[in-house]
Amino acid sequence: MFEYAIKTTKSDEMINITNIIKQEVRKSEVKDGIVTVFIPHTTAGVTINENADPDVVNDILSGFRKAFPESSGYKHAEGNSHAHIKASMMGSSCTVIIENRELKLGAWQGIYFCEFDGPRNRKIYIKII
Repeated sequence: MFEYAIKTTKSDEMINITNIIKQEVRKSEVKDGIVTVFIPHTTAGVTINENADPDVVNDILSGFRKAFPESSGYKHAEGNSHAHIKASMMGSSCTVIIENRELKLGAWQGIYFCEFDGPRNRKIYIKII
């Protein structure tokens, strides 16, 4: 298993981590298998989505802000329930097939770390089988 540190700079953002995952797959020398990316935080997540047009990321974040605003009468004392909800919607892990030492992603797909309660120092766990 690999552990990667990431520092976020905004309250909410999506950071393309595809190259980080590709690099770890290459170093592992696994020809065919799977890689799982796990985010060990309750206010951050991971997703696979389009990486060709940055407006997609902006639209996702904008949609989340509208659907789950920071201030909406939540009961959680820390005041970050919106971040917990967004992280739960994205999920804490994703799995990608490895074929011929490459990630088997679609032409327009990338893997994104999703921050919803930043800026923070975060971790990404990568397990290659």
